[in-house]
Amino acid sequence: MSHTTSGPRLSARGLVKQFGATTALAGVDLDVAAGESVAVMGPSGSGKSTLLHCLAGILVPDAGTVALSGRGLHDLDERERSLVRRRQYGFVFQFGQLLAELPAIENVALAPMLLGTPRREATELAGRWLASLGLAGMEGRRPGELSGGQAQRVAVARALITGPEVVFADEPTGALDQATGQDVMRVLTETTRLAGASLVVVTHDAGVAAWCGRRVEVRDGRVVADERRAPEVAR
Repeated sequence: MSHTTSGPRLSARGLVKQFGATTALAGVDLDVAAGESVAVMGPSGSGKSTLLHCLAGILVPDAGTVALSGRGLHDLDERERSLVRRRQYGFVFQFGQLLAELPAIENVALAPMLLGTPRREATELAGRWLASLGLAGMEGRRPGELSGGQAQRVAVARALITGPEVVFADEPTGALDQATGQDVMRVLTETTRLAGASLVVVTHDAGVAAWCGRRVEVRDGRVVADERRAPEVAR
């Protein structure tokens, strides 16, 4: 699914977030264009995961604004933000966070079913997504019966099946070996680009960041570097 917007797909202005005496974000501005892939880098405690959670509407900043396609995210109540996360955002986490008791196809189909898609239609769509990601024949396997790389492909399918505007990936290769991680990043960047979605990846790994067309570095809750470069391509 493709999406269009006249301004940035995702925009943050003056984000501030504190946890007690600790300032996690100290006035962050960030724009993410439609279809753009952005790696947010920084050491542990730099604020990069807090930034992702504020952009995704999981955390409410103490000050500042986040807008998705011009719509203020934190003007919405929690129910409305939850709908945005289901309909317009997709998520890929470090450990996949798949439901262990469900087979791959049901893990993927659950997202559109929660939005009202009939079970049969959602299951057929999930099967097509899994096949497109090289998992044909594995639809009935549960997460514990999949390799780490296969499980993350299932997570990518789950993130993209609803046609989101933005996909957030929090250390998506952190639990994988280097070769498998590179393969997952290739799949993630290719599929989000083809789907017309923007991609925001939080990582500490320069090799992961190299798959994105832009690298933003966060330190002490501030953006200290922002550079665009040609991303890695499939070899």
